[in-house]
Amino acid sequence: MADSILTRTAARIGEFFTGRTTPWHKLPVAFGIVRLFRIRDRLRSNNLHDTYKIPSIPSPPLGQPNDAVRLARTVDGTFNDLKDPRMGSRETRFGRCVPLNEIVPDEGAAMLSPSPRTVSLELMTRHKFQPATTLNLLVAPWIQFMVHDWLSHGKNEKENPFEIPLKNDDPWTERPMLVRRTRRDPTRPPALNDSRPTFVNTETHWWDASQMYGSDQATLSKLRSGERGKLRVEADGLLPVDPRTGVDLTGVTGNWWVGLSMLHTLFALEHNAVCDRLFQKFPKWTDEELFSHARLVIAALLAKIHTIEWTPALLSHPTTVTVLNGNWLTIPRSSTDHHGVPYSIPEEFVSVYRMHPLMPDEFTLRSVTSGATLQQLTLPDVMERRAREIMNQISLTDLFYSFGTMHPGALTLHNYPRFMQRLERPDAPLIDLASVDILRDRERGVPRYNRFRRLIDMPPAESFEDLTDNKQWVEELRRVYNNDINRVDLMVGLYAEKLPEGFAFSETAFRIFILIATRRLKSDRFFTRDYRPEIYTHVGLDWIHDNTMATVLKRHFPALERPLRKVKNAFAPWQHTT
Repeated sequence: MADSILTRTAARIGEFFTGRTTPWHKLPVAFGIVRLFRIRDRLRSNNLHDTYKIPSIPSPPLGQPNDAVRLARTVDGTFNDLKDPRMGSRETRFGRCVPLNEIVPDEGAAMLSPSPRTVSLELMTRHKFQPATTLNLLVAPWIQFMVHDWLSHGKNEKENPFEIPLKNDDPWTERPMLVRRTRRDPTRPPALNDSRPTFVNTETHWWDASQMYGSDQATLSKLRSGERGKLRVEADGLLPVDPRTGVDLTGVTGNWWVGLSMLHTLFALEHNAVCDRLFQKFPKWTDEELFSHARLVIAALLAKIHTIEWTPALLSHPTTVTVLNGNWLTIPRSSTDHHGVPYSIPEEFVSVYRMHPLMPDEFTLRSVTSGATLQQLTLPDVMERRAREIMNQISLTDLFYSFGTMHPGALTLHNYPRFMQRLERPDAPLIDLASVDILRDRERGVPRYNRFRRLIDMPPAESFEDLTDNKQWVEELRRVYNNDINRVDLMVGLYAEKLPEGFAFSETAFRIFILIATRRLKSDRFFTRDYRPEIYTHVGLDWIHDNTMATVLKRHFPALERPLRKVKNAFAPWQHTT
């Protein structure tokens, strides 16, 4: 209560001196923090919505929790909340950040207006690579690594695909262009007469490193060595290869490429290093005890790196950096709080984390010792099975050095990877991923840009000039959307939007981030009341406290000490060694 009174008082003082119209990012840091807290509180009150208010098929009860689930994460995410054991588990629904009566997908021709393909070609196509020069390329695989932990809609339905309108001069040769629909929600009652769409998550919603360990027992069993809690790693320091797919054997392998292989391998090695440290301290522990404690440590370490390293690298404004560091310092050991709505990843969070422009089309791989170019590759050269070929040819030390000294793309219009506009994957249809990104928001009932901003208490763009300062983009947007600013798709608006100082992505996306970033921690008892030595051990908590992305990299690849020596954040550009 006292904190709430102090927050409101400080906010009133700040508004008295600055006026309500001053954006938070133009206020002094202290007042900016207070303003952000007030924004977050309003979002918590107005923008968390439980999709289980739409009827669902009842699930069988899970029974009472035992010591095994009280003291460790479960593979499927059950029993994180001991009173609501299915909350956040795999095959439960995505939530929403907009009221349920607002999740109304366009119907008929409106669903495809303007054509997603037109949006892709005329607004997304990368004519020249636009780099994000304050970042290194590790930010791109990292966010995919995290997203694979948090969410997946599963394999798309083959029946009744969308047919995307194409212009006569469109270079797409496989006509018609068909896009599969999102997998149907299996929890919907067959006779339910409700047009509001719901979807379920095939992964756990929790920040539990399920991208490494899987979300089902069959997957996890394939990954464990059965000795001292460790994961399977080959003698060459790489993960085993799945003979069915030709890619690494790990928890989640969708849209696989060399960047993901690097991170999965790094943190499998880190898991095993944690196991070695725990075994030194607790030599009588079983394989299961060592594994479950190491998993707790790795999940928390990943959450820490994302919170106080990756995110501040992309949101380097002094106010956001202070808030993010405060999140990690204050939430552990605090009380668990779902803020009145059962925890889940919301669909709108999926939408704002579409960051494909981070990916370059070309990669220059260099030696850390000599700086010499080892290989120059394109995006298709490092995807799927070819990723393993690269891992066998070039050391992980050189791969991480190469990524640390390359830049990702800027999150902006006309910077979508060219190869992703004609993406070929094993056992999947050819797609234009930019078109699919646009279509998914429309299909899932995510409001378009202006409506979305209104629903999260932000002013809409009154004109295309309000949206962007780029005069060429203004004309392109006006043409594609037939001069109707309210038809602009959310993703297009996010990429066009003017950015606050130090931001690599839009403030509109940031509003959802500040809502969910703390919620992912605050709702999880293993980051709140159970973040304590009785659960993690003192050894485990020390490991989390003492390590960063840089220390993890240098532990396993000591030659990276030199390029990382003067780098404060491992996601900022590294020093060249020559």
